[in-house]
Amino acid sequence: MIKITVLVLLFFAGTSFAHEWQGRVVAVSDGDTLTVLTENKKQVKVRLIEIDAPEKKQAFGQQSKNSLSDICFKKPVVVVEKGKDKYRRSLVRLYCDGVDANTEQVRRGMAWAFQKYLTDRSIDSLEKEARSKKVGLWSDPNPIAPWDFRHPEIPATTPARFLNILHSETFSCEGKNAYCKSMKTCAEAMYYLKECGAAKLDRDGDGVPCENVCK
Repeated sequence: MIKITVLVLLFFAGTSFAHEWQGRVVAVSDGDTLTVLTENKKQVKVRLIEIDAPEKKQAFGQQSKNSLSDICFKKPVVVVEKGKDKYRRSLVRLYCDGVDANTEQVRRGMAWAFQKYLTDRSIDSLEKEARSKKVGLWSDPNPIAPWDFRHPEIPATTPARFLNILHSETFSCEGKNAYCKSMKTCAEAMYYLKECGAAKLDRDGDGVPCENVCK
């Protein structure tokens, strides 16, 4: 345990925030999210940083969850917390009984290197190795990245006049119910459809959301 702690501290040396604590994994939600019971008997939901696992409804979603369970479930862990995400989950590097769960998931082909937030380039190398060996999700000839699965592209049938308004204003996926009645402009509706995955705004699947504002 001392050796692990030293490695963890070296890895995060120089970073602005790194809080280390210990516990035991009591639940696994999917391939990159778990619940850890702290030494004070508090349950904390944690999200593994630098990686992104397939969604539950995606190909290899269940296999990825099973893999993380194999690595971590009911095992003692060292948690290096780097902050919180918008869902109030702790963003962590997780060491399960001495195994780096973040890198192990990628090595097994059970998660992607999360390029948008990647700082540890060794994870990128592990993904390339897994790809070359076609292990896990890489055995699929056309794997879909989870961030693309969560936010599918606007249908090709979308009229051209609506494609240039997406970035004309600044919006956020948080703090508002994605219903047509709450959309004030077509640009806002297009943002929620494209960036927030609010497919219900486009009930007829023609690529144009909320015909009451997108006319």
